[in-house]
Amino acid sequence: MKAAKGFTLIELMITLVVVGILAAIAYPSYTDYVRRSKITEAQSSLSELRLRAEKWFADNRTYQNAGATGPGFSTTIGGAKYFTYACTAASANEFACTATGVTAEGMNGFAYGIDQANTRSSTFTGVSGWSSCTTKWISKKGETC
Repeated sequence: MKAAKGFTLIELMITLVVVGILAAIAYPSYTDYVRRSKITEAQSSLSELRLRAEKWFADNRTYQNAGATGPGFSTTIGGAKYFTYACTAASANEFACTATGVTAEGMNGFAYGIDQANTRSSTFTGVSGWSSCTTKWISKKGETC
């Protein structure tokens, strides 16, 4: 009698269950990793905006544009994809810049900030597992102040 070649149905089902379990564990970790990589854009861009603001202040002794209440330094970030950026200069000695997550890029509810005192903030709205902080940038799920 000739032996059958191939896999039995039970062997195939066990393989599918094992692959399914591995995927269920790996996918959330992967999405968190991708999200963390997008956060680096906000952190580096806000640092760049702070450097621009300090350079402007060193040259002009104000963060504001001459005769206006807006910031005198450039607030445009080239190549920004995951966040939008905005800066304000409430007075000659104060500025604040924020990075707000772009919904279409999966960053809805993420916001980061920096000001003239280099105070960094993280605000998460409707994002499970992320804790807001008024003193530092939170860059991964579960991290706290």
